[in-house]
Parts: sequence; structure tokens; C-alpha cells
Amino acid sequence: MGKKNIFGQFPSTFWAANVMELFERWAWYGIYMVLALYLTGSTDTGALGFSQEQKGSLMGTITFLLYLLPIITGAIADRYGYKKVLTIAFTILATGYFSLAYAKSYWAFYALFLYLSVGAALFKPIVTATVSHTTNEKTSSIGFGIFYMIVNIGAFLGPIFSSKLRALDWKYIFFLSSLVICINFILLIFFYKEPIVEKKHNPLMASIKNILKNTIEVLGDFKLILFLLIMVGFWAMYLQLFYTLPIFIDQWMDTRILYRAIENFWPALAHFAGTPHGTIAPEILTNIDAFYIIIFQILVSGLVSRFSPLRAMSQGMIMASLGIALMFIFQNPIYLIFSILIFSLGEMATSPKIQEYVGKIAPPHKTALYMGYSYLPIAGGNIVAGVISGSIFANIADKPTLLRHDLISKGITLPNISPTYTLNNFYTEASALLHMDSSQITSYLWNTYHPNHIWIVFSSIGFVSFLALWAYDRFLIRRKKSLTK
Repeated sequence: MGKKNIFGQFPSTFWAANVMELFERWAWYGIYMVLALYLTGSTDTGALGFSQEQKGSLMGTITFLLYLLPIITGAIADRYGYKKVLTIAFTILATGYFSLAYAKSYWAFYALFLYLSVGAALFKPIVTATVSHTTNEKTSSIGFGIFYMIVNIGAFLGPIFSSKLRALDWKYIFFLSSLVICINFILLIFFYKEPIVEKKHNPLMASIKNILKNTIEVLGDFKLILFLLIMVGFWAMYLQLFYTLPIFIDQWMDTRILYRAIENFWPALAHFAGTPHGTIAPEILTNIDAFYIIIFQILVSGLVSRFSPLRAMSQGMIMASLGIALMFIFQNPIYLIFSILIFSLGEMATSPKIQEYVGKIAPPHKTALYMGYSYLPIAGGNIVAGVISGSIFANIADKPTLLRHDLISKGITLPNISPTYTLNNFYTEASALLHMDSSQITSYLWNTYHPNHIWIVFSSIGFVSFLALWAYDRFLIRRKKSLTK
């Protein structure tokens, strides 16, 4: 059967679901890739001026719930129908993104971001289930391949538009995400048809009770739970791409160096990717990860297909740990191009294999149940990532924190950041008191306090996760196999 015939077997609902996924990921990553910058940036630029601890707590707990809730929201979709629940999800997402533009206090933003996460959690299991129901044994492999490619295309496009819009006003990135979600209403009304699924007529509470029963059953599988706990470490390391790297680039790297290098090689690309100030925005650099995945995922998947899932994940963890270390060791942003590539290759070898392995260790009649819990490590990883990128990052590598510590050591006390005393006010006054310009202060703090040592924390998490996975394979899986021979 030729490729053309295979593509022709996908119904219109399959393509509608994929395009809806593209726009939903566009909206999400258009916000999420720049969220750490928005939460902690100076209020006189339109950002919120929160502390690193507040940022870590907000991003960590809300995204944790986003990946935890689909266990329940999937049952809601099965009970009331995909199309009805998608309508509710898109309504929540569109109004949530729009409202976030006006949330200026910590708890207002927290509440609205929580509201938004409910919409995302309602959407997430439906689109995956739709792809599953609109493919068969022959087309499922290429169907899910298309789906994951679409995910990364959306994740790649969102930050590009947000990077341009935030230079005008931070509000515009939220407005665009809301608008992009509204496009999904058109797809839902005119192109999406409810897949033929056996609708469950059990009361919702009975369905939730069954979910809790299944959860207890899954928690009783020691082999699965241990594996999921190990993978929490991988995701905690990976998520620093969103939680910490944009801030680290913004605070410590002079991206004018990279801009000039690109301009000498390809002026049009420099002008497209850069800012009017001759810099490269942090979200453009971190977004290279999604670009690499779009280009190399199929190749990497082919290369690691010859290995067992555990071996592929182990090698991927080592590579990702090396990549994230190199991201934070150097102050020159040119090295990011290569370090993110190393990190991305490790991610591509590890991430897809997680679900594959869970599917393999699941009892034959419980595969779907086990797969539903394969996202739990991402939920747990967000909690850990929030803590690391909060107080730990603040004490080791946060530029305002280190600068304030240095001023205090010199007997200088400046006001705390507040609505009337912005982060930029703090930098300006500190610069005058230390008789240094911004670049000189950055170099002084870098050489004195070594904020790049944060790489030790991030890569250690990855390396410990690798060791745990190796021990899991060596002493639990292989030993069990040898005993059964």
C-alpha cells in the first residue's frame, strides 16, 4: 500500500483534530515559552515583577494539575461526548488567555492560570483519543507520527509570534493566543465529527469512582511506579528549558554577539529572528529545541528503534544531561546553538520511549489503563522543576538576588521590588552606586558569584535519573527475566 493511499485513509475528523492541536499548542507555547520572563520581568516594561520563588510556585503547581487532571477529564469526555466538552474547553481557553492579559497580582494570575489549565486538561485527552479512534492498525503509526509532528509545529510557531508581539505590548501575546483558540471553534463546528465511540452512560461520579479504583490498582504495580518516579527526574531537568533558561539568557548572556554572527552569515535571518536593538530574544533561542525536533525526530526515532526502550532512554538521559550542562556553563550565546542540539537529541531519544515502555510492561488487558498514567511523571516533574527554578535558582544564579547580596555586603541597602520601585529602578540605582554600567555589573557578578554553577544542579538531576534507570534495568528487569528463564 502506497503512502498516498495511507494518507487517504485518514478521515476529515483526523485532520480537524490535528489542526486543532496545532492551534492549541500554538496558543499554549506562545505563552509558556515566555511566561517565566513575563512573571519576573520589570513592571515598567509591562511584566509582573514576581520573584523567582513565586514564578516557580505558579508554573509548577498549575502545570502539575494540567497533567494530572486528564485522568478525570477523560472520563467527563466519555460521559458527555467529545464535541460538547471541546466546546467547553475552547470557551475556557479563549476567555482564560484573554483575561490573563489583565491579571496583575499574583493571586489573580494564579486563579486565571488555574482556570486556563482546566480548559487545557479538558482538551488534552480528547484530541489524543480522536487520533486513536480515527486510525487503525495499519495507519496508527504514521497517524501518531503526524500528530506529534503537528504538536511541535504549533510549539515552534507560538513563541515566534509572541517574541514579536511582546516587544509592542505584553498584552498582545495573550490576545493572540485567545484569537488562535477561537479559530478552533470554526474547525469544531464545520469540520469535526464526533468519532464513533461507545458512549458511557454511567453517572459521572461512578466513572470517577472507577478512576480512583484504577489508580489504586496501578499504584500496586511496583515496577511501573518505580519507573514513573525515575522519570520525574528527567522531566524536572527537561522543564528547565521553560522555567529557567529564558531567564538565564536574559540576565547573563549578551545575545548581540550571536546577532552579529548571524548577520554576517545570513542578514535576512538575523533581522527576522532578532530585535530592533540587535539582540536575539531568549524565547527565540529556547525555541530552537522545537525546530530541532521537527527536523530530526524521525531520524532519531529510527536510530534508537534498534535498542530496547530502557537502553534508548538511558542514552538519551546522558545526552540531555550533557546538553543542559553546556547550556548554563558558558556565557557566550553562540554555544547555545550546539548545546540545545545535544539536549534535543537526548530528549528525542527519551521522551517517545516512555510511553512505548509503559505499553510494553502493561498487562495485555490493561494497556489503555497504564498508558493513561504515563503522563504522571510530567506532572511530578513540574512540581520539582518549580522548586528548583524558584528558591534554588534564586540563591545560586538569579542576577537581582546576587546583586542585592553584593550590595548588602558593601553596606548598601536598596528598597525591595514593588509597584513603585521596579526591577529596572533597582538596576539603575545599583549601577550608579557601584559606578558600573549594565555590562560591567553582569561581568562582575558572573566572575564573583559564578551563577553558571547552576548547571551542576540541573545535570546532576539528569545523571541521578540515568543511574536510577540503569539500576532499575540491571537489578529489577534483567534479574527478573533471568529468574524466569
